This record gives sequence, structure tokens and C-alpha cells, in this order.
Amino acid sequence: MDAPQHPRVAAISALLAEAGAAGRVRELPGSARTAAEAAQGLGVPRGAIANSLVFDVDGAPLLVLTSGAHRVDVGRVTALLGVREVRRASADFVRRHTGQPIGGVAPVGHPAPIGTLVDVELARYDRVWAAAGHPHAVFPTTYDELLRLTAGTAAEVGDGAESDQAVVRSETLEAR
Repeated sequence: MDAPQHPRVAAISALLAEAGAAGRVRELPGSARTAAEAAQGLGVPRGAIANSLVFDVDGAPLLVLTSGAHRVDVGRVTALLGVREVRRASADFVRRHTGQPIGGVAPVGHPAPIGTLVDVELARYDRVWAAAGHPHAVFPTTYDELLRLTAGTAAEVGDGAESDQAVVRSETLEAR
């Protein structure tokens, strides 16, 4: 399934084309909601998956694009930003600020610009895969292109578990 079907996926595809992104959106038959699912569906290492994780920083969204090979170190991100607290965003918060569901948040196409940190570990991969607005849609890109598309800041955000055996689950962002 290479042609975008869902309206949100079509919108992300159009934005990527307009921005001059090299890769094209692919819709997978199985879910790409987690790094493990996306990696399995694409036949790539988990580390090559750019997980889009949204955090709440004093009511403002922060998008962290992290390698699927590890979890985000929230303490490290908090220190990096120089703020008191960075919290996991609820599903409602994520949808309100991105227009997209957890498990399918694209790095672009949000209602308003969102501050973005891009994990330096993603630079290890020639091709990185990111969500395209729906849990079944992804697109290939490069680390440099991801920085350009998002106007993001390169940052060390991982917890140190630099292994393709680690699992990052987007669903953990949902409020408990």
C-alpha cells in the first residue's frame, strides 16, 4: 500500500513533497505504532525508527524524535531545557497539539510549530523512518533532512540503552 489513503496521511505526504523531502510516505499493512512494530514491518533495525514522543513542558508541547533503540531520559531532557519539569503528554494533549494520534505523530504537519529535539543517535543510520500521521504510515528520511524539516535541535536524549534490543513504546506516553 504505497498510496496515501487516510486524509491525515495525504496531508503529511503533501507537506513533505512541498518541503522537498526525498522520501515518499508508505502505508504498512501492519501497525507501526511502536518502534518494534515499525522496524519489523520495514525490516530495519529499531534504532532507525524515529519515535515521535510528545511531552508537556508547562502546558507547551515538546516533540522529541528519538531513536527506537532506547527510551527518552526525561531527566536529561529536563536539564537540557533548563526547566523544572517535563511530563509525558496525555493522548488528548498530543492530539490537541499535533492533530495526530499517539503512535502516528509525524514530525511535521502540526496545527502550530512545536519545539523539537532530534536524537543524535539517529545520525548513525543512513535512512531513518518516521511516522506520517497515522499508526500505519511512515516515510524514509535522513537525520539531516529530519533536522531541516522540523527546524529541530540535535540533542542527546536517550537513556543510554543504545541497543536495537530495547523497545520504545509510544503508548507509554498515554496518561496513566
